[in-house]
Amino acid sequence: MKKMYLASAAALAFSASGVLADGHLPFAEGEGGFNWDSYAAYAEANDYSGETVTISGPWLSPEAERFDILLNYFEEATGANATYTGSDSFEQQIVIDAEAGSAPNLAVFPQPGLAAVLAGNGLLEPLGDEMAAWVGENYAAGQSWVDLGTYADADGADQFYGFFFNVNVKSLVWYAPENFEDAGYEVPETMEELIALSEQIVADGETPWCIGLGSGAATGWPATDWVEDIMLRTQSPDVYDQWVSNEIPFDDERVLNAIDTFGMFARTDGWVQGGPGAVATTDFRESPAGLFASPPGCYMHRQASFIPAFFPDGTVVGEDADFFYFPSFEGEDLGNPVLGGGTLMAVTDMSDATMGFVEFLQTPFAHEIMMAQGGFLTPHSGVNLDTYSTDVEAGQGEILLNSTTFRFDASDLMPAAVGQGAFWTGMVDYAGGADAATVAAEIQSAWDAAQ
Repeated sequence: MKKMYLASAAALAFSASGVLADGHLPFAEGEGGFNWDSYAAYAEANDYSGETVTISGPWLSPEAERFDILLNYFEEATGANATYTGSDSFEQQIVIDAEAGSAPNLAVFPQPGLAAVLAGNGLLEPLGDEMAAWVGENYAAGQSWVDLGTYADADGADQFYGFFFNVNVKSLVWYAPENFEDAGYEVPETMEELIALSEQIVADGETPWCIGLGSGAATGWPATDWVEDIMLRTQSPDVYDQWVSNEIPFDDERVLNAIDTFGMFARTDGWVQGGPGAVATTDFRESPAGLFASPPGCYMHRQASFIPAFFPDGTVVGEDADFFYFPSFEGEDLGNPVLGGGTLMAVTDMSDATMGFVEFLQTPFAHEIMMAQGGFLTPHSGVNLDTYSTDVEAGQGEILLNSTTFRFDASDLMPAAVGQGAFWTGMVDYAGGADAATVAAEIQSAWDAAQ
């Protein structure tokens, strides 16, 4: 095992190799609030000197550099050599490499659909029941993550193939705290309270929501996120899964209810900035601007964790803008579901050191090192939330840890002709006034044609 030379956390001037400019690692043992005991115990028990672990995925700068720092800690602990290669054509390349027998040891999948296809073709290595049990016990809403990493093998038998490492949260409502304070509004804790707040804002002569579906060729996708979040708040997770896999059709009354519940927010007069007719034509990147207008053009905006990138220059998240959990219906008794996405680790070429790296990623330390660098959220229940780089990420991490169900974006799991086609365009039609049943029937027809 290599001797560790760790630098102070005071000045993090990283090189492209994931170390400090002076060649040392960025955090000294005992610093940063990390679970150093988990790292020390792992290092003591594992020696892979001379072995190599190769990893490929979609992460480019700056995510790749952050991951390289994690790899350096793995190398220091075990003596192994670990390399990561990122590509913007990863999804095409991993299929080519796996079929040619030249795949890396591990692949980082941006969504589980492709991993499931490779598993079914015998091109992934199962991680085993013990790893599945670990995820179930150590991830918040653990069974959700087990389900998301379980696929049919080449013989049709379900096996656990992948676990998630870095996820994102979509179940968020953004608002300007100053606007709420000035108007005397409180952050709602249930969907019933959110609806009542929307009605109160309208009664006060103001507009509760900013919603925009415009996204170039992808116009419509923000509405699909609304419908998916509402499905998780009105139906059990198994019904959501059946919808995603087309075991229940799009024109099922439970799906129609979710679409029309979205319509309550997007098509009710007075509820959305610009009126219902502006929803489909407003670009999603411009839609939160009303939060920051004076007087406010709207008070709330439902969108994923990335949306601050489109806030006005100089906006300080946590001060000028903040978020709360898109709440569940108290009357439905479905817990705290969270909609999101994330990257999944799966083994494409098994070796002892590869499984050693998988074991390394089970330590709280591995997650905390990534949390401290930013741009990383984890459902690992053993981590110290204080190691997140910002209070904003800590708040989103807390939402993950409080979740009772996690589900992946449904449109990403559906056939492309549906999830990135008819579902998008159908929701644009619906926002424009089309009947939910008619729109849903057309989406179902596209799914039937895709089979």
